[in-house]
Amino acid sequence: MKLGSLKSGRDGKLVVVSHDLAWYADAGHIAPTLQSALDDWDRIEPQLRLLATDLEHGVIPKERFHERLAAAPLPRAYQWADGSAYVNHVELVRKARGAEMPESFWTDPLMYQGASDEMLGPRDPILLADESWGCDLEAEIVVVTDDVPRGIDRDSALDHIKLVGLVNDVSLRNLIPAELAKGFGFFQSKPATAFGPVAVTPDELGSAWQGGRVHLKLESVWNGKRVGLTDAGPEMTFHFGQLIAHICKTRNVRAGSVVGSGTVSNKDWSRGYSCIAEKRAIETIEGGEPKTEFMRFGDTIRIEMKGADGASVFGAIEQRVAPPVE
Repeated sequence: MKLGSLKSGRDGKLVVVSHDLAWYADAGHIAPTLQSALDDWDRIEPQLRLLATDLEHGVIPKERFHERLAAAPLPRAYQWADGSAYVNHVELVRKARGAEMPESFWTDPLMYQGASDEMLGPRDPILLADESWGCDLEAEIVVVTDDVPRGIDRDSALDHIKLVGLVNDVSLRNLIPAELAKGFGFFQSKPATAFGPVAVTPDELGSAWQGGRVHLKLESVWNGKRVGLTDAGPEMTFHFGQLIAHICKTRNVRAGSVVGSGTVSNKDWSRGYSCIAEKRAIETIEGGEPKTEFMRFGDTIRIEMKGADGASVFGAIEQRVAPPVE
């Protein structure tokens, strides 16, 4: 089942979207928003599935689904907790600056809590006030949970994953060092995150959903050129159950929480990259200094994941970097 939100008010209008992303059916008579559906998921989910089945069979009214009209599935989320589950990425970045890799990074996930009061739609621009801030893409996978109890174990946590999605977790790389030097984490260096057009139930992924990981390739296209076709599955050091259990160690996690994988990264550099910082790290390791610049005004980024049938799973994130409108 694929769910989306059309732009409407602060929290969007919930719709069920066809498997081929061509059509949608209004789900407002079942739940007005995706958050309201997640709040009562056990009761609402079967009704949404019946609607999705009717949509696929063409027995109910339907309308064309246009990705440009989609909001983020959750335009406002109760929580956005992003991990760095691909430890290869962390290792590369640290190696490029000559920093040692703590052994604990392989056993204890790195996570930060990001801003979730504004999640961008798939065609919303990346608004950048200053090019010198170092605007970078970060293509990654996310999951959305129902209510998860404090102290849950990593295997049980997998049962609380209700939806899977795609995001561009933009970073302003040149603002990060000063913020981290304060010892209190990211804030200004992490602007609004963009979601793919739809979020899908794990069963929609079929055999690609295994062990809390998505075993599909993630494509990143920068200014019309493919720069990454990374494999999201086997090199994800911490699966989503582990990430959820990590944030539940001392507290409950509530329905509508979004948990991110961090930048998808592979040891095989020929697969390209899912963020520019990783490309710059590789250039530094190989040649002593980075050569690739960060994104500038007018640049475009497209992020998409396709299934085994070649069809888009979540739709595409397509953003342009632009100065803020005064």
